[in-house]
Amino acid sequence: MHSTPLRFQFRLQQGFTLIELIVGIMVLTISLAIVSTLIAPAEEKSADNVLQIKASELAQSLMSDITSRAFDNNSDMTGGRARCGEPDDGTNNCTAEADFGPDTGDGETNRNLFDDVDDFDGFSDRVNSTNDSIDNSYNEFTINVAVIYAGADLGLANGLVKRITVAVTTPLGTAIEFTSHKANF
Repeated sequence: MHSTPLRFQFRLQQGFTLIELIVGIMVLTISLAIVSTLIAPAEEKSADNVLQIKASELAQSLMSDITSRAFDNNSDMTGGRARCGEPDDGTNNCTAEADFGPDTGDGETNRNLFDDVDDFDGFSDRVNSTNDSIDNSYNEFTINVAVIYAGADLGLANGLVKRITVAVTTPLGTAIEFTSHKANF
Protein backbone atom coordinates (compact mmCIF):
# COMPACT_ATOMS: atom_id res chain seq x y z
CA MET A 1 0.00 0.00 0.00
CA HIS A 2 1.16 3.23 -0.91
CA SER A 3 0.87 6.02 1.60
CA THR A 4 0.43 9.59 0.54
CA PRO A 5 1.08 12.49 2.86
CA LEU A 6 -1.90 14.57 3.87
CA ARG A 7 -2.01 17.88 2.19
CA PHE A 8 -3.71 20.78 3.74
CA GLN A 9 -5.44 23.06 1.41
CA PHE A 10 -5.87 26.59 2.68
CA ARG A 11 -8.73 28.49 1.29
CA LEU A 12 -8.82 32.25 1.10
CA GLN A 13 -10.44 33.85 4.13
CA GLN A 14 -14.15 34.51 3.47
CA GLY A 15 -15.08 36.95 6.36
CA PHE A 16 -13.93 38.94 9.37
CA THR A 17 -12.57 37.64 12.59
CA LEU A 18 -14.31 38.39 15.87
CA ILE A 19 -11.58 40.84 16.86
CA GLU A 20 -11.91 42.74 13.59
CA LEU A 21 -15.68 43.04 14.11
CA ILE A 22 -15.28 44.36 17.66
CA VAL A 23 -12.66 46.93 16.59
CA GLY A 24 -14.87 48.03 13.69
CA ILE A 25 -17.88 48.51 15.96
CA MET A 26 -15.80 50.53 18.44
CA VAL A 27 -14.43 52.79 15.70
CA LEU A 28 -17.94 53.33 14.32
CA THR A 29 -19.30 54.11 17.82
CA ILE A 30 -16.58 56.66 18.55
CA SER A 31 -16.99 58.38 15.17
CA LEU A 32 -20.80 58.60 15.57
CA ALA A 33 -20.38 60.07 19.06
CA ILE A 34 -18.03 62.75 17.72
CA VAL A 35 -20.31 63.59 14.79
CA SER A 36 -23.40 63.83 17.02
CA THR A 37 -21.65 66.18 19.46
CA LEU A 38 -20.74 68.44 16.55
CA ILE A 39 -24.22 68.42 15.00
CA ALA A 40 -26.32 69.01 18.15
CA PRO A 41 -25.01 72.54 18.89
CA ALA A 42 -25.31 73.49 15.23
CA GLU A 43 -28.93 72.31 15.23
CA GLU A 44 -29.70 74.43 18.30
CA LYS A 45 -28.10 77.47 16.69
CA SER A 46 -30.16 76.99 13.54
CA ALA A 47 -33.32 77.00 15.65
CA ASP A 48 -32.06 80.13 17.41
CA ASN A 49 -31.77 81.90 14.04
CA VAL A 50 -35.44 81.26 13.33
CA LEU A 51 -36.37 82.49 16.80
CA GLN A 52 -34.28 85.64 16.30
CA ILE A 53 -36.23 86.43 13.13
CA LYS A 54 -39.50 85.97 15.03
CA ALA A 55 -38.16 88.19 17.83
CA SER A 56 -37.33 90.85 15.26
CA GLU A 57 -40.86 90.70 13.85
CA LEU A 58 -42.36 90.99 17.33
CA ALA A 59 -40.14 93.93 18.26
CA GLN A 60 -40.88 95.75 15.00
CA SER A 61 -44.61 95.31 15.51
CA LEU A 62 -44.49 96.58 19.09
CA MET A 63 -42.12 99.42 18.17
CA SER A 64 -44.51 100.55 15.42
CA ASP A 65 -47.36 100.50 17.93
CA ILE A 66 -45.38 102.54 20.46
CA THR A 67 -44.08 105.16 18.03
CA SER A 68 -47.57 105.68 16.62
CA ARG A 69 -48.62 107.12 19.99
CA ALA A 70 -48.25 110.75 21.08
CA PHE A 71 -44.90 111.97 22.42
CA ASP A 72 -46.28 112.90 25.83
CA ASN A 73 -49.51 112.92 27.82
CA ASN A 74 -49.32 116.72 27.99
CA SER A 75 -49.11 117.09 24.21
CA ASP A 76 -52.17 117.93 22.13
CA MET A 77 -53.51 114.50 21.09
CA THR A 78 -55.78 115.85 18.36
CA GLY A 79 -53.03 116.97 16.01
CA GLY A 80 -53.01 120.56 17.20
CA ARG A 81 -50.02 122.78 17.62
CA ALA A 82 -49.52 122.41 21.37
CA ARG A 83 -46.53 120.31 22.37
CA CYS A 84 -45.44 119.57 25.88
CA GLY A 85 -42.75 121.98 26.99
CA GLU A 86 -44.32 124.84 25.00
CA PRO A 87 -44.70 127.60 25.85
CA ASP A 88 -41.52 127.66 27.88
CA ASP A 89 -43.20 129.25 30.89
CA GLY A 90 -43.79 125.98 32.81
CA THR A 91 -47.52 125.78 32.14
CA ASN A 92 -47.33 122.71 29.88
CA ASN A 93 -44.30 120.71 31.02
CA CYS A 94 -43.50 117.29 29.63
CA THR A 95 -43.92 114.32 31.96
CA ALA A 96 -41.00 113.89 34.35
CA GLU A 97 -38.97 110.74 33.67
CA ALA A 98 -39.71 109.52 37.20
CA ASP A 99 -43.42 109.54 36.29
CA PHE A 100 -43.05 107.42 33.13
CA GLY A 101 -45.31 104.39 32.95
CA PRO A 102 -49.07 103.98 32.63
CA ASP A 103 -51.06 107.01 33.74
CA THR A 104 -52.99 105.53 36.65
CA GLY A 105 -55.37 108.49 36.79
CA ASP A 106 -56.46 107.79 33.20
CA GLY A 107 -57.35 104.16 33.96
CA GLU A 108 -54.60 102.84 31.68
CA THR A 109 -54.56 99.26 32.84
CA ASN A 110 -53.49 97.55 29.63
CA ARG A 111 -51.49 98.31 26.55
CA ASN A 112 -54.53 99.11 24.39
CA LEU A 113 -55.31 102.10 26.61
CA PHE A 114 -51.81 103.63 26.48
CA ASP A 115 -52.04 107.01 24.75
CA ASP A 116 -48.42 108.19 24.71
CA VAL A 117 -44.92 106.77 24.36
CA ASP A 118 -43.86 106.93 28.00
CA ASP A 119 -46.89 104.88 29.10
CA PHE A 120 -44.98 101.85 27.81
CA ASP A 121 -42.06 102.37 30.23
CA GLY A 122 -41.81 99.26 32.39
CA PHE A 123 -44.24 97.33 30.19
CA SER A 124 -43.46 93.63 30.35
CA ASP A 125 -45.46 90.78 28.91
CA ARG A 126 -45.25 87.19 27.85
CA VAL A 127 -46.38 87.07 24.25
CA ASN A 128 -49.88 85.73 23.72
CA SER A 129 -50.65 85.83 27.45
CA THR A 130 -53.50 88.18 26.55
CA ASN A 131 -54.88 85.61 24.07
CA ASP A 132 -54.26 87.90 21.12
CA SER A 133 -54.88 86.31 17.75
CA ILE A 134 -51.22 85.55 17.12
CA ASP A 135 -49.53 82.44 15.82
CA ASN A 136 -48.85 79.87 18.56
CA SER A 137 -45.21 79.72 17.49
CA TYR A 138 -44.75 83.06 19.30
CA ASN A 139 -45.67 81.59 22.69
CA GLU A 140 -42.90 81.71 25.28
CA PHE A 141 -41.41 84.95 23.93
CA THR A 142 -41.09 87.70 26.55
CA ILE A 143 -41.05 91.44 25.83
CA ASN A 144 -39.86 94.28 28.04
CA VAL A 145 -40.00 98.00 27.23
CA ALA A 146 -38.01 100.89 28.68
CA VAL A 147 -38.48 104.58 27.80
CA ILE A 148 -36.14 107.41 28.82
CA TYR A 149 -35.36 110.95 27.70
CA ALA A 150 -32.42 110.82 25.30
CA GLY A 151 -32.18 114.13 23.43
CA ALA A 152 -28.59 114.55 24.64
CA ASP A 153 -27.66 111.38 22.71
CA LEU A 154 -28.60 113.21 19.52
CA GLY A 155 -27.17 116.62 20.41
CA LEU A 156 -30.54 118.12 21.38
CA ALA A 157 -32.11 119.24 24.62
CA ASN A 158 -32.67 116.07 26.65
CA GLY A 159 -36.45 116.50 26.94
CA LEU A 160 -37.00 116.73 23.18
CA VAL A 161 -36.43 113.05 22.41
CA LYS A 162 -37.46 109.79 24.08
CA ARG A 163 -35.49 106.60 23.49
CA ILE A 164 -37.63 103.46 23.37
CA THR A 165 -35.90 100.14 24.01
CA VAL A 166 -37.79 96.91 23.33
CA ALA A 167 -36.09 93.76 24.62
CA VAL A 168 -37.40 90.45 23.31
CA THR A 169 -36.31 87.19 24.93
CA THR A 170 -36.66 84.05 22.82
CA PRO A 171 -37.74 80.67 24.24
CA LEU A 172 -34.06 79.64 24.21
CA GLY A 173 -33.21 82.59 26.46
CA THR A 174 -31.54 84.82 23.86
CA ALA A 175 -32.29 88.47 24.69
CA ILE A 176 -32.34 90.88 21.74
CA GLU A 177 -32.72 94.65 22.14
CA PHE A 178 -34.21 97.05 19.61
CA THR A 179 -34.06 100.82 20.01
CA SER A 180 -35.93 103.71 18.44
CA HIS A 181 -36.35 107.42 19.15
CA LYS A 182 -39.49 109.55 19.26
CA ALA A 183 -39.08 113.32 18.94
CA ASN A 184 -41.34 116.00 20.36
CA PHE A 185 -42.78 117.44 17.17
